[in-house]
Amino acid sequence: MTPNFESVFCELRMILTRHAGSLSVTEDNPNRYCLEGGHHPKHQTPIPIAWVQIGKAYVSFHHMGVYARPDLLNGISKELRARMPGKSCFNFTSVDKMLFVELEDLTMRGFDAFRNASFMK
Repeated sequence: MTPNFESVFCELRMILTRHAGSLSVTEDNPNRYCLEGGHHPKHQTPIPIAWVQIGKAYVSFHHMGVYARPDLLNGISKELRARMPGKSCFNFTSVDKMLFVELEDLTMRGFDAFRNASFMK
């Protein structure tokens, strides 16, 4: 792990911790931070909502809110969208304050969408 990845991880972890609200922290270690909430409607197991994790080539920020509500991605910058290898993950190799501000706004809107979902009650 490079020192740069540690700073990226810390910045992304702070986005989640600032907006966790009533979500449960299920992992909190130097390489992974995970929030869960609600219960899966069919399996009645806790649902991972968002997490940040250090990988070999980048730090990944996962947010299931944008998977469940892809309309939340409408209007995001092409720079942030370029960090998405899939439907709910953003990869970073360095701290990018402007993109992190945008990601924080997206995270807040995603958390709001989950808080209003029936399975979160």
